[in-house]
This record gives sequence, C-alpha cells and structure tokens, in this order.
Amino acid sequence: MLSRVLVPMDDSEMAERALRHALEAHPDAEITVLHVMAEPSPMMGQALGVALSDDIEAAVEEHTRAIFDRAREVATEYDAEITTTTGVGHPARTILDRAEAFDAVVLGTHGGSLADRLLVGNVSQTVFRRSPVPVTVVR
Repeated sequence: MLSRVLVPMDDSEMAERALRHALEAHPDAEITVLHVMAEPSPMMGQALGVALSDDIEAAVEEHTRAIFDRAREVATEYDAEITTTTGVGHPARTILDRAEAFDAVVLGTHGGSLADRLLVGNVSQTVFRRSPVPVTVVR
C-alpha cells in the first residue's frame, strides 16, 4: 500500500483525470498536488509574466490558485484532503527532484498548450523514464 503519492497538475483535463485516479486507487494515501511554473523564457508568457512581477511569490500564488482550488474541489468529491505545493523550474526536472520523497507519482499523459508541449518536451514521458519511484500515467 502506498502512503504518499505525488500528483503533478496543471489546468488540463488529463491532470484532473490523474488526480481522480490517484484518489480512487489510493484512498488512504497522502496525496500531494504539485504545480510547476516553467522557467521563464521569452516564449513562455505566463512564466515570464511571473518572473517580471514585483512580488514573485504573490504572482506564483495567484497563478496556482485556480489549479489548487479545482484540485481541492475534486478531492472533496472523494471526501479526501490533499496537500498542495508549487515549484518553479523545468517541469520534468522539478517533478523528478520531488519524486524521491514519495512512494509513487501519478500524472496525466500530457497537459498545457501545444506550444508548451513542443517547447518543454513531453514531461510525462521524461518522468516515466527517469523516476526513482513507480509512475502511473493516466489518459
């Protein structure tokens, strides 16, 4: 039985499916939802906007609020509580760095916009191949 599960999440349908799967498959586990703000670059508008903000922490919190609010709504449907946390950096690298503290990772097959997937690469594929713990990829 798994006791700690990491669920990386963005605002995509696939990420929500991954959270639902984690809550169903591991009802007794501590579920942590992680949202990673990609490293700022001229091609990534939201991350660049956060980086240019006067108060970066407040900007990251504002950006993640809707994602975490939705995650909490989903958890409530399962009568569960979740923990939320943010990271800033390359999504796959950040997830892999955090994965060591968990028993498993559950993530969606893809997320974000097409541009994000082309620029950032396939995060789920990288996490699946390099994770130090078991990974479930949900479609």
